[in-house]
Amino acid sequence: SRLMLTGYRNLSLTFSLIYRRVCTRKSLTSQAALYSDSTVVSIPPSLPSPTRSHSFLTSQPTSVPLHLSSTHCLSHSAHCSALMELKEVLQVLEQLAPLSLAESWDNVGLLVEPSKSRPIKTILLTIDLTDAVMEEAEAMSCDLIISYHPPLFRPIKRLVQKDWKQQLAIRAVEARIAIFSPHTSWDSVKGGVNDWLVGGLGSGQVSVLSQVLGGASHSHKLEFTVKSTEELNAVVEELKACDRGTTLQHSVSRPDSSGIHVSVTCSDSALTPSVQTLFRHNAPSLSLTILKLEKPPLPGYGQGRLSVLDQPVTMATAIQKMKSHLGLSHLRLALGLGQTLESSVSTVAVCAGSGASVLNGVKADLYIAG
Repeated sequence: SRLMLTGYRNLSLTFSLIYRRVCTRKSLTSQAALYSDSTVVSIPPSLPSPTRSHSFLTSQPTSVPLHLSSTHCLSHSAHCSALMELKEVLQVLEQLAPLSLAESWDNVGLLVEPSKSRPIKTILLTIDLTDAVMEEAEAMSCDLIISYHPPLFRPIKRLVQKDWKQQLAIRAVEARIAIFSPHTSWDSVKGGVNDWLVGGLGSGQVSVLSQVLGGASHSHKLEFTVKSTEELNAVVEELKACDRGTTLQHSVSRPDSSGIHVSVTCSDSALTPSVQTLFRHNAPSLSLTILKLEKPPLPGYGQGRLSVLDQPVTMATAIQKMKSHLGLSHLRLALGLGQTLESSVSTVAVCAGSGASVLNGVKADLYIAG
């Protein structure tokens, strides 16, 4: 018996962080960020079948979409000391949330790049890039649109006017507007969307549901033995040539009757040439061991969050807290069988998005998705 609470995410906090970092990068001063709102429609999540004994709490018909003001424009002040090129803004965004944190199925990063670069003066921030948002961007002579959801997701074979998403891409190119989408990288980053969502119910012991692994540059360890210091130096120099993209890491243990024991780590691309190099030396070929290294986890990074609340609350209180946190007057609610608004909530599972795969199998009193 659990409760499903669905609400839309509020990204204004993240947007403000981006603006501060962009200005800090060039020591810019800004009197204020300029905000202009557009109405964006989010499609309500599918509701469970009545045969599953769920009850729903909603103040509007289930067929009516949720309307949100979710587009903001950030513009440099006239007093800014310098302007940034697109590549510099992208570097700031990468520092905020590396694109390597995004899910493998996602389409993140720079999606549309104008053929001629120009200084980035105005950035339009939106959850979804729609026709209305594009019109706003064109009217403002916007240089960059940061769209949380990627407007281009599936591969396309042509750019034609029949498809509305392709229309947006064509208009962006014609207007020399760049489009960037962070999506799940902002969900996964420590202090990102998921952490912000789970914080709406108060403090607690928070853990990541789907841990992100670090992108270690070295993926294999080679262990071998050489006969002398001279041979060791020769082998190490040859291995350095095999893995020029990364720094060679090696350790040497004290020599014994069998020789000098050496351990070297290398990248995936350098594995084959490194092994070939070692096989050219008689001694290593007799004692070579290859080990596959696991990528280390990144604590606090990944999809979804589970919070054990410091102070349990009732479901009714949890709903009010999330309304206030999200800035919404209504939320979609599904109560589990036997649950009431006075039922206690001590554990909360959160996933920005549908959460179907991330929340599957996770036990909690309350699930927040959307």
